[in-house]
Amino acid sequence: MEEKSANQPPTFAAFVIIKSFTDTRAHFRLLFVILKMLSETMLQRLVFLLIVLLIQSSFLFEISSALQEGKTCILNDNCDAGLHCETCLANNNLRPRCSRTQPINPISKVKGLPFNKYAWLTTHNSFARLGQVSKTGSVILAPTNQQDSVTSQLANGVRGFMLDMYDFENDIWLCHSFDGMCFNFTAFQPAVNVLREIQVFLENNKDEVVTIIIEDYVKSPKGLTKVFNAAGLQKFMFPVTRMPKNGGDWPALDDMIQQNQRLLVFTSDRSKEATEGIAYQWKYMVENQYGNGGLKVGACPNRAQSAPMSDKSKSLVLVNHFPDAPDLVVACRQNSGPLLESIKACYQAAGQRWPNFIAVDFYKRSDGGGAPQAVDVSNGNLICGCDNFAACKANGECG
Repeated sequence: MEEKSANQPPTFAAFVIIKSFTDTRAHFRLLFVILKMLSETMLQRLVFLLIVLLIQSSFLFEISSALQEGKTCILNDNCDAGLHCETCLANNNLRPRCSRTQPINPISKVKGLPFNKYAWLTTHNSFARLGQVSKTGSVILAPTNQQDSVTSQLANGVRGFMLDMYDFENDIWLCHSFDGMCFNFTAFQPAVNVLREIQVFLENNKDEVVTIIIEDYVKSPKGLTKVFNAAGLQKFMFPVTRMPKNGGDWPALDDMIQQNQRLLVFTSDRSKEATEGIAYQWKYMVENQYGNGGLKVGACPNRAQSAPMSDKSKSLVLVNHFPDAPDLVVACRQNSGPLLESIKACYQAAGQRWPNFIAVDFYKRSDGGGAPQAVDVSNGNLICGCDNFAACKANGECG
């Protein structure tokens, strides 16, 4: 057999060395002999190659595993359940990392508390999806506020939905419009489509409760009643007669589930409570200022239609945290530390009551825990007095 010369290509030597490392019966003597055959330059190349292979294999091992919050990632699939892979440029964070998209479901631990002792992730203009084309066929010129469908939002733990409803084309449509009128370029889709997504979810998830908050521009007689009937949601609706009027506790969540009264609907139109049995929103909840006015650090003013945040005759608290003009890029910063500070300021303004609904734009965007973490903080404090709901025990104690 021909003897191998000292000029044998380094790839062969590298192969032999790597093979020897992976062979459990390889001898260190073999490694020593081969290294003596290599020139200094070849040895340097080999060392460099091995370092590159080591780094590469280590990185591939990491991303092949489910990564936790804050870890560097490449794809959504690299991240653990309830997380996705994103970069927050607004925080000067160029490194893509796993950030949260889902809060902990509070009913996974405790169902027996009054409804007003829970917090729910809520999406502002839930229907206004980025990149969506109007069902009229027109290009949408109205702002968009979310990245995914209502079905996807439900799967990610969103349980509160803000929907703007208008009369349009002899039907009720979801529009992001102005002056109380809907146009082709501001109309997203008929409301019944989104309501049916919620109906499917409630049919398939018997222990879940959903809240819809309507910005109501519908003037057609019984317009809301008709669209909720068409969507098959009337049988789930929680009756106004069971809603506390003077700041008392709501029925227990497990009672609402047992009675199959698992859909709460509120309207901004006061008259609809008498004419259609749909609750007038600000009779039952206080709400802070929406838009830029609600983003002031350390402040939590009420919106004009709401009673003062400190009014405890309304037993539900809604906190808005989104700007006048939705911004996909900046949302990751707004939904991070500033959101936590906002719910703490509103806790003080509301007479030391944690919010029941936390409403944001682009709920999936953050620089880490985001809106899901804010909901967990609120639930932790509401349910067991912990800042982290993960620490709550099934008996309602913190530990």
